[in-house]
Amino acid sequence: MGIKTCNYTKVEEFILLGLTKCPDMQTVLFLVFLFSYFTSLMGNVLIIFVSSVIPRLHTPMYFFLSNLSFLDIWYTSIIVPKMLINFLSLKKSISFDVCFTQMVVHMCLGGTECYLLLAMAYDRYVAICSPLHYTTIMHPSLCIKMASGCWIGGGINAFINTLFVLRLSFFGPNVINHFFCEIPSVIELSCTDASLNKTILFLCAMFVVMVPFFLILITYGYIISSILRISTSMGRKKAFSTCASHIIVVTLFYGTIIFMYMRPGDTHVANQDKMATLFYSVVTPMLNPFIYTLRNKDVKGVLLELTQKSMCKNGNSN
Repeated sequence: MGIKTCNYTKVEEFILLGLTKCPDMQTVLFLVFLFSYFTSLMGNVLIIFVSSVIPRLHTPMYFFLSNLSFLDIWYTSIIVPKMLINFLSLKKSISFDVCFTQMVVHMCLGGTECYLLLAMAYDRYVAICSPLHYTTIMHPSLCIKMASGCWIGGGINAFINTLFVLRLSFFGPNVINHFFCEIPSVIELSCTDASLNKTILFLCAMFVVMVPFFLILITYGYIISSILRISTSMGRKKAFSTCASHIIVVTLFYGTIIFMYMRPGDTHVANQDKMATLFYSVVTPMLNPFIYTLRNKDVKGVLLELTQKSMCKNGNSN
């Protein structure tokens, strides 16, 4: 293992190596991620909009989906704009304060999403396993408490890791082999022994990532068991369709975040880590609106109605 060379000048900024060193790819990647960012923003804003203005979508499922879309907007916004700037910059730097903010907000949002996906799984469990008591159990106050608990849980995760990062000293090197300030890449640059931070990070990942993931698996065990007991194939298909979108999102998100945070430290490879992080923090937030709208008859119906009303208004005005 190499020995770090540290001087006595405090790091004022970090250099992000990004996704590639090839100059010819910078413009291409800029256009690709600019498109994906605006697609993500428009898709998630659209879900929040239709969930807010359409009365029949004022249900627990769309309440949690709106929270997920709001979270995804910030998830991409804390990362992608700086990526876009660096694609076109010769000096791909980020100030220490902005880097630290990126790291803290990313940890908070990542933890919140883990808990939020668990809350959405519980909503589907009640809807399928106790349909007659659904409105009684999933009343608005409970939904608000569950969503608040998700955000608080994410905040606690960020607070604990931030507390231990503050004990570290950064006096060089300052080159991060990543496209943003993700905590494992940042603590590797510390001149202080970061073994405690890595242990804390792993333990937090166990509680924030693995515990919700296993609870989701248990929840879907009960859901699948209930679906199989439905007598008609049409009923089974309808019940499964209500949670299919959530299953896809859970698979995409947890598959990559577990790969990123639940491996031993000595098995991490920079390029693999960047691809995994890119998928769960940039690609998945862009895909979520499509997954939910393309597989959801309610949302597609609402979008069709809004499109028809818009066309009618334009026709009447002409």
